[in-house]
Amino acid sequence: MGATLVRCAAVDAAVQGVGWALAAAFRTEKFYDLAGKRTFILLAHLSLQLGGAGHVRQTVQTGLVTAWGIRLGTFLFMRVLKDGRDRRFDGVRDSPGTFLVYWSIQAVWVFVTLLPTLMLNAERRDVPVGARDFVGWGVWGLGFVTQAVADQQKWFFKRDPHNAGKFIRHGLWSYSRHPNYLGEVLQWSGLWLSASRVMRGPQYLSAASPLFVWFLLRHVSGVPILERQALRRWGSDPGYQDYVKNTPLLWPFF
Repeated sequence: MGATLVRCAAVDAAVQGVGWALAAAFRTEKFYDLAGKRTFILLAHLSLQLGGAGHVRQTVQTGLVTAWGIRLGTFLFMRVLKDGRDRRFDGVRDSPGTFLVYWSIQAVWVFVTLLPTLMLNAERRDVPVGARDFVGWGVWGLGFVTQAVADQQKWFFKRDPHNAGKFIRHGLWSYSRHPNYLGEVLQWSGLWLSASRVMRGPQYLSAASPLFVWFLLRHVSGVPILERQALRRWGSDPGYQDYVKNTPLLWPFF
């Protein structure tokens, strides 16, 4: 298992390094998210191949990571092409050193988030598929649908000229101010739950994966940035004030 994890970490670092070099040379962030999601898919399949077991749980886990990566990576790539830029990189594109920090963070994000899958795929010991797996896959499915629906609802809302300058508050966005991030957390939580079926001892520390995803989105790169932007745009709007007051930040009904 150790050798598989080291090889995957090396490939992860190499991919992000090449991505940074190209992004810095062309001063573009347009393929940043696409490269990150494709790295998830690459490492999931690489670990499955290196592990050499191919048990049912490993195959399903790898398939779910692939489905997540294809959908979200394609969506984010199409969005940045449509918008022309990603506001997260304003002031960063012309600074190769700062750009490197972003790509380095992505390398860490990929490896830590994918750790339960890498551990699972490197494990030759098998445990029969059971209730925990089905619950985990069910949680992943709920998260996948939640994120996909939320993304599409906001996509269509922003593309409607009548909504120019407005904020979305219908559909899933009426239950959570960030339902797409909620879906992300649910997906990685479900994958860890299934993978934990074959874990032993220190391997349970891979629970850091969904916790890391939640912390990163809730406190670092997701919610805080969007909440500040929304406050600047609509902070004086009574409708937005009512929305913030009555709509949970992330978890519905809390």
